[in-house]
Order: sequence, then C-alpha cells, then structure tokens
Amino acid sequence: MERPAPPAALHAQAEAAWLLSDGHAGNVRQAQALAVALGIDAPREWALQARAPWRWLAPRRLPGAASAFGTAFARALSEPPALAIGCGRQGALATRLARARGAKTVQILDPRIAPTHWDLVVAPQHDRVGGRNVITLLGSLHPVDDLWLARARADFAVIAQLPQPRTALLLGGPGRHVRFDQAALDALATQVDAALARDGGSLLLTASRRTPAPMRAALRRHYAGAPGVLWLGPEDGANPYPGLLAWADRIVCSPDSVNMVSEACATTVPVFVAAPASAGGRVRGFLDALLACGRIRALDAALAPFAVEPLRETARVAAEVQSRLAS
Repeated sequence: MERPAPPAALHAQAEAAWLLSDGHAGNVRQAQALAVALGIDAPREWALQARAPWRWLAPRRLPGAASAFGTAFARALSEPPALAIGCGRQGALATRLARARGAKTVQILDPRIAPTHWDLVVAPQHDRVGGRNVITLLGSLHPVDDLWLARARADFAVIAQLPQPRTALLLGGPGRHVRFDQAALDALATQVDAALARDGGSLLLTASRRTPAPMRAALRRHYAGAPGVLWLGPEDGANPYPGLLAWADRIVCSPDSVNMVSEACATTVPVFVAAPASAGGRVRGFLDALLACGRIRALDAALAPFAVEPLRETARVAAEVQSRLAS
C-alpha cells in the first residue's frame, strides 16, 4: 500500500522541515511518524537540551529564550524551516521560537500552555486538550500500517518459521502513572505461561529501555530455552521489535506505555494488556477507551481470540494537518 502524496505546497517545502524534540525515543518516533505520513523526505532532526532556566520552564518563552538550546540552534533560526514539528515540552519551546521566525508549526502532545501559541497542536484524547487548532487522536502517532508490517515481515522472515500461535510479549517498565514492579511481572508471566503450556507455539519477547535490569535478568532466566525470540538488550543483537509485531498471532503488553500499546493495536491481531486497572492518570484513560471500543482486553490465561479493527490514527491526523496548513 502506497502512502498518499502530500499537497504540492508541503512537498515543495519538504527539505526545509525540522523535527524538534528532546531526543527521547517516544518523542522522536512520533515526530518522525507524522513527517513520513506527510510525505516529508529527509527532514532535519534536532535533539535539543535546554539550558537553565528554560529546561524547567519550557515551553514558556522568556527573554533570551532564543539561546535556550545553544548557539547552533540559535544560528539556524536565522533561516527557519517552512515547517517545524515538535514533540514534548522542549520541542514545544523550539517550535515556538521557529514560529516567531516565520515557520509553520505543529506541536505533538499537550504543551501545557494555550494551544494558540502554535499553528496546530496534535494531542491524544487522554491529554484533554481543546481548541480550534487542536487535532485529537486515540493513542499516539506511530509508523505502523500495512506497508510497515509488510516490510517488517520481509526483514524478519525467519520468525515465520517459529511454531504458532506466536505470542508477542512487549514489556516496558515502571512509570509515573503505573507501578509495574517484579510482582506485576510475575503475575503477567504466570498468565502467559499458562497459555503457552496449553496452546504451545512460541514466545516473541522484547523489553524496552525502561525495563529495569533485575527484571531483564529474571526474564532471561525464566525463558531461557523457550522456543521463540528473546530480546532483552543490545547484547541480543538487533532489536526484532518490528518483526514481532508483524508475525505475532496475539500480543500481550505491560500497561505502562501509550506508545507501545498504540503500535500493538495498529496490527491486525488481538491485544491483551496486563492489569489495565493498575494504571492511573492519563494512561488509565487511554486504556479505558481501548477497552470500551473493544480493541484490547485485560490479560488472562485464556488469551481467547477476538475480532479486531486495527487502530491507525496517524494517516487521518496527517491528512487533517495537510488540510489545515493548506487553508
């Protein structure tokens, strides 16, 4: 499936686009996903670290904010991009600076101040941001669609040789809204192990940067020798995460990451989230919305299959961004 071509105005300006973030993987991935969906080739990517006091006050623009990210970025602002896409609070300040120099700006995630400081704000529903220039979505922006999955199947074709059902296990770690500790991991593993013992097949397991080292070690001991794929860090080679999503027959996620669950839900297979009620705050709101629409189910040992509709918001959001920027 080919991606739609961007409007002529954006296409002509594609090389003048910037992606602005603090360099954290989740923020970078969302900005990149929107750029790809807009048809932007080779944008300039900035991983920005603000100086004090803007490190704490971003995206508020105080006197002297033009130097918040150092001399290289300050000089670059003299020739601003046609379009600046920011994600996260540091990106939000950077996009404000670019807009002041004439760039069109799209800010991803709740900027924590009035959305009117940007041309457009793209925010998940659980952020509860409103305004005439706000585009909302369920979950997060990401690259997972039919084309992405087809490429992943080709790149990780060896996974197709593993026995079915293939159960992908995607693990994050503790966060501000979720206490995902060793006890929670043990409870998750007990349910997954019961399903594997009953159904056979193989396990496709990957951890994230946020998975604590003791959890990784426990997982390595527990699943040593299990049929499937085990990736717990760079020592295991290249991360096969795209292949796990592409070849899974069912996916189990820890409840801590909106990005991870959003990408799992963009596949065509059932997604089970461990103890969704254990999440709080905005993460809980997101998981409750997915439960209500039937895209996920709470993890249990049955892992019973159910019909799904892939959750893919990125293309819709990109089309709306294109339309609004062109008007």
